[in-house]
Amino acid sequence: MIKKFVKAALEEDVGRGDLYALVEPSIEASAKIFAKSEGVVAGQAYINMLAHLEKFEIIWNKQDAETFVCGEIIATLKGDSHTLLRIERTLLNMLLHASSIATLTGKYVNLIEPYGVKLLDTRKTRPMLRVFEKYASRCGGCVNHRMGLDDSLMLKDTHLRTIQDLKAYIEKARKKIPFTAKIEVEAETYEMACHAMACGSDIVMCDNMTPTQVVEVVRFRDANYPHILLEASGNISLETIESYAKTKVDAISSGSMIHQANWIDLSMKMD
Repeated sequence: MIKKFVKAALEEDVGRGDLYALVEPSIEASAKIFAKSEGVVAGQAYINMLAHLEKFEIIWNKQDAETFVCGEIIATLKGDSHTLLRIERTLLNMLLHASSIATLTGKYVNLIEPYGVKLLDTRKTRPMLRVFEKYASRCGGCVNHRMGLDDSLMLKDTHLRTIQDLKAYIEKARKKIPFTAKIEVEAETYEMACHAMACGSDIVMCDNMTPTQVVEVVRFRDANYPHILLEASGNISLETIESYAKTKVDAISSGSMIHQANWIDLSMKMD
C-alpha cells in the first residue's frame, strides 16, 4: 500500500518527466532537509520507500515521533542530481503533510497525558489518505480509532433514528458481527448514555456534552457498569481538551488534529 501511494504521488508531480534533466547531465549531489519551524517528524516509512524506488540514499537525523526545533537538519540525501531534484517536492509534500499532523497531535497529547487519557483520531480524513493521515497521527502520540466501518459497530445518531429497540438490536448484533468487534453507542445526553450502558454497549461516546455532563456520566458508569469504556467527542479543541481529560473518561476523540493541521515549515537545500 505504501509503495503504491508513493509511486502515485511521484507520478502526479513528475508527469512525463522533469524538463530540467533534458538540459544538463546529472552529477553526484547531496542535499539536506532542514527545519524552519519546530515540530514532530512523521513520514519516514513513505520517504524511505521513495528512496528505495528512486535509488537515492537518505540518512535520518530524526526518527518518526521525535521532535525537532528550527534550524535542525532532519535528514541528508545523497544521489545523482537529476533524481534529487525530481523527487524534492514529492518528498517534502509527504514529509510536511505527515509531520504537520503529528505536530498538532503532539500538542493535544501533551495536554492530556498527565490525566492518563488516550487521544483518538476519527474517520474525518481526506479521501484516499486515511492510512497516511492516521499513520501521521500515531507518530504524534494518538491511538487510532476505527480505520473503517468494518472495525467495530458504532451506532451514531443517524443510526439510532432507525432503531426502535436498542437493547434488542445490540443482542441481535452480537450474533452477527465478529466476536472481537466492539459495539459503541453515541449519546448526546446523560439519559441516553445511561440507556446505552443498560442496553449492553461496550463503549459509550459522550458526544457534544459539556465536561460537567461528562462527569455525571463517568460517575454513573463507575457505580453501575465499570467495564464499559467512555469516550468524549464533539468540538474538542486545544482550548477545551484538558477540561475533558479531567472528567476521567477513558479516551477523547477529535478529527481536528488531522483536518485542522496547518503545515509547518521544512525545506530542502542542495549542498
